[in-house]
Amino acid sequence: MQNSKPIKFIFIFAFILSFAVFSFGQVDVARQTTAITYPLDEVVYTQFRGTTRFPRMKGEAKIKRTSRNGTEIELSVSKMPRPFELGAGYATYVLWAVSPDGQINNLGEIKRRGFFEFDSKISVTTPLQTFALIITAEPHFLVSRPSQAIMLENLSPYAPSGRTLATTRAIQYFGNSSDFFRDARTPEIAELDYSKTPSTILQAKQAIALAKFAGAERDASEEYQQAVTLEQNAENAWKADRPEEQVDITARQAISAAVKAENTAYTRKQARDQRNEKTRQDAEVRQAEERYADAQQQIDDLKAELAREIRNRELAERDALNYSNQIKDLRAELGKAREELGKTKVESEGYKNRINQIEAQSQAEQEQRRKEERINAILANQPVLMASLKKYGSVGTNGNGIILTLPENIWSGIRESGFAPTADVKLQAIGQILSGNPDYKITVESHTDDKGTPEELNTLTQERAQAIVGKMTTYGIAENRFEAKGMGANLPIAANNTNANRAKNRRVLLVLTPAVE
Repeated sequence: MQNSKPIKFIFIFAFILSFAVFSFGQVDVARQTTAITYPLDEVVYTQFRGTTRFPRMKGEAKIKRTSRNGTEIELSVSKMPRPFELGAGYATYVLWAVSPDGQINNLGEIKRRGFFEFDSKISVTTPLQTFALIITAEPHFLVSRPSQAIMLENLSPYAPSGRTLATTRAIQYFGNSSDFFRDARTPEIAELDYSKTPSTILQAKQAIALAKFAGAERDASEEYQQAVTLEQNAENAWKADRPEEQVDITARQAISAAVKAENTAYTRKQARDQRNEKTRQDAEVRQAEERYADAQQQIDDLKAELAREIRNRELAERDALNYSNQIKDLRAELGKAREELGKTKVESEGYKNRINQIEAQSQAEQEQRRKEERINAILANQPVLMASLKKYGSVGTNGNGIILTLPENIWSGIRESGFAPTADVKLQAIGQILSGNPDYKITVESHTDDKGTPEELNTLTQERAQAIVGKMTTYGIAENRFEAKGMGANLPIAANNTNANRAKNRRVLLVLTPAVE
């Protein structure tokens, strides 16, 4: 069916990603593509061109409308980049049919093939007769509207028979903003090695993130949890080298469950908003009725109050003369009382200051005796504490307290901050000793040799110090007793010129300082 005049239709596509991610992407302006009317039983070919995002991309479609199956489309694309190269939100490509009256059909996913730029094919059908074809990057294959990331769009068609085909050049699309994809908290969809992660797992992660953003954790918790469980099952199956088909089926089930959770959350939120609006309107009506009743009551009260005030004024004028004489007498008595009160206050303040001085002096003396007793008790117990710590490392003292040097074999490697399997028994025993001596503050100093950049070494030693503190707190020791210090390679105790000397420099010190308050 031919159109004598172009008909303009604008439909807003959701999905603008963060500007920081897409500094090289399409600008947010209107674009046009060609809608084609496909005649019955006529083979038509159309080429596809890449948009400004990836102009090197190409594609070709063979299209035929039949009375039985609708419009059959066989599409081949080439030089497709991996979707996740476009940003954190994209995991696959989807082919769309867009009619001039605004109908949008998700025709299917263009699956990734290989680890780099890839070629792919897709065979689909649509009931539409007049439509444009576009290919967009999407978070998952079950999306219901195209994103702004349009990668390919069809050009004018041609028929081998030479038949002239009707086209419409006024289909426009802008892409609309989505709070989720403009949000700086939009999550990454996979670990760093995207290329090895199956596409369907990446899509499942993003579908779950979209559902969570829509409020599914609260409004569709059962469906949301089902999607999370299915995605985890798919990921576990992939990591366990299960058959690719099994992983793919489970991941697609997770995507479907996540989309259901997202839609359910939107539906329930809309219903809740409608209920809240109705409740708000009912409350406003009730408040208006109550305000009217209150106003009437206030008028009656004001009339009664006015009558009382008139009567009270008459009584007040009569009593005013009596009160005037009484006030004169009271003022004279008040002056005498004030003089006596001033003298009493001066004497009272002197007594209070003296009592406060005596109490403060007594408390200071008691506090000093308490501190001295605690320090003497700590010093008396120090040899016993040092002897109990010697079982787990070298023990010494400095001007401030006790120093326990832990051996390097508590770590799983010389550049690791994880504990060796044998370290738990030793650390637990040390933790029990420290828990039984609560009068000590504990500084954890981690040192290492100079192999590496200062930043790497500082990070390593800080992580090790924090790991010690974290482990000790699990034994019931208060976290505020600890201070973690990553010293890097700044304080060597030997020259870093031999393996033995470097091993000496790789050490952890627990510095126990008496804390008497």
